[in-house]
Amino acid sequence: MAQLELVHAAPEFDDAPTRADFDVIARMIDDGSSVLDVGCGDGGLIAHLTRTCGARARGLELDKQKVRGCVLRGLSVVQGDAETHLADYPSAAFNYVVFSHAFQQLSRPRDALRHAGRVGERVIISIRNAAHWRRRFRLMNKGRIGAKGANWADEEMARSCGVRDFVDLARDMRFAVEAAVPLSNNRPGAPFAKTLWRANVFAEEAVFLLTP
Repeated sequence: MAQLELVHAAPEFDDAPTRADFDVIARMIDDGSSVLDVGCGDGGLIAHLTRTCGARARGLELDKQKVRGCVLRGLSVVQGDAETHLADYPSAAFNYVVFSHAFQQLSRPRDALRHAGRVGERVIISIRNAAHWRRRFRLMNKGRIGAKGANWADEEMARSCGVRDFVDLARDMRFAVEAAVPLSNNRPGAPFAKTLWRANVFAEEAVFLLTP
C-alpha cells in the first residue's frame, strides 16, 4: 500500500488560527518565502503566513467584495479568476502557490494545477476529504449526500474529492507528493494515518505539499 510522509505538528502558535489547515500550511513554508494564495477569500491565510513565517504573501481572489476587504486590511490581493489568470503569471514567480480549500471549487482543476506548478516552485493544496467514513456512512445509511436539514445545493460540494483521488491526480500529472498531513477534529497528523488508505477513510481534511 502506498505510503504518505506525514508532517508532525509543531508546537502551536500563540495566535493559532481557527482553521487547522492554515497552521499546517504555515509549517510547510520556509521563512521569508514568496507565496501566492489562490482563492484567498478574506485574506486570513495571507495574514497568518505574514505574521508567523514572514512570508511575502499575495492573493488572487474572484470575489470583488472580498478583494476590497483585503485591500482595506493592507493585504496585497488582486481580483482575478484562477481558471484564467494563473496563466498570466510568469514561470517561477513564487516559491509556493497555495490553494486552501479552493482547489475543489475550480471547474478546470487540472489546468489550474498545471499552471500552479509552473508559477510556483512548490504547490500546497488543502482539501476536504469526501471519502471520510462519516460521509460514507451518511450516504449508505441515509441515502443522502448533504447533511440533515441542509439543501445539497447550498453546501460546498463542488468537485467532491477523496485523499486517494487527489493523490492519483497529482501523480498522474507528474507531481511528487513531498508531504501530506491528515487532519481530524482540527488536529493535524493523526497517528493512525500512516498509509494512504487509512488517511482516505479517517482524515476529515488533508494538506498536500507537491513538487512539480
